[in-house]
Amino acid sequence: MTAAYPGMPAVDDASNIYSDAAAGRVSARHASDPPRVYVPNGRSNTVSVIDPRTRMVIATFKTDAEPQHIVPSYDLATLWVLDNKGNTLVPIDPSTGKHGTPVRVDDPYNLYFTPDGASAIVVAETRKRLDFRDPHTMKLTGSIPIPDCAGMNHADYNANGAYLILTCEFAGKLEKVDIAHRTVLAALDLTTAKVSGLPPPMQMAMPDGSMGSSMPQDVRAAPDGRHFYVADMLEGGVFVIDGDTFTVTRFVPTGVGAHGLTPSRDGMKMYVANRGSNQIDGPPHGPGSVSVIDIASTAVTSTWSVPGGGSPDMGNLNSDGTELWLSGRFDSEVYVFDTAAGKLAARIPVGDGPHGLTVWPQSGRYSLGHTGNMR
Repeated sequence: MTAAYPGMPAVDDASNIYSDAAAGRVSARHASDPPRVYVPNGRSNTVSVIDPRTRMVIATFKTDAEPQHIVPSYDLATLWVLDNKGNTLVPIDPSTGKHGTPVRVDDPYNLYFTPDGASAIVVAETRKRLDFRDPHTMKLTGSIPIPDCAGMNHADYNANGAYLILTCEFAGKLEKVDIAHRTVLAALDLTTAKVSGLPPPMQMAMPDGSMGSSMPQDVRAAPDGRHFYVADMLEGGVFVIDGDTFTVTRFVPTGVGAHGLTPSRDGMKMYVANRGSNQIDGPPHGPGSVSVIDIASTAVTSTWSVPGGGSPDMGNLNSDGTELWLSGRFDSEVYVFDTAAGKLAARIPVGDGPHGLTVWPQSGRYSLGHTGNMR
């Protein structure tokens, strides 16, 4: 069995890895930070800054090319704008909302951190590498090449940080990686999965010209830190994975273009953003929705539609968990869902191609990456 990651902080409640990111558990250091929602607009090459109290865009700034995600640093001192095609990370000071001087980084599609915070891990998608960097200066210190992971995308750790699971969008598979020893432990092919509820496979041309029947997107650990939810855009639902045995245990249909995953503040639900198209560049006003999965039963308990159509993609909850903020990838807008009422509360116009937005401040002691995988 893979050993726990040395130096990873212990969780208060071992039955729920999200217990330290519960509603209202914002650190004293960041409680006075200005409430903001930062939205990277990949086609406009801009970042929109929203005041969540007024739900208005209060500022917009330019980036070089195709900002993808905005990622809280491990120590929560910086929000990094991942300017993917511009090959830079743009720092934002969350205490002021001001952005700083870009840092040169090769192919920053996504960003994670080792469980002890000692290294940043840049997901260099087109290079098929995980690049280890100093978490402050972003100087390169090492890499893990994963040549069979076409379209490496998103990742999350198990409870004790012994391994992370990485999605490979264009290969239809998952990779299990021991980050402490920087080795790939195993691969899991989702195109051959045979589980209850899985619809007949669809086929789509991948960037290399091959035909695929699975496109895994976001991945998040369940509260037990052993099971993982993997959104599959092509299959229109979520695979449930036993991370320890690295096997598929179930498939849960959710909606067209299942894409982003966000656990509720109490860890009892998983919000699935269905972006209304299984195409990489889908049309606007599709049948976008949010599905709510009950963790205990692994069943969809409700689905929240976007009136008139839309494309919910990536985002996060506010600190008390009452609002789920998601980018509208193909509709140049941001959605705010009322999690108690279970309906769309607002839609806010932003730039073109909004993607991995982050809400600030967030509950939690530290960030493992993405738009706020908080623990």
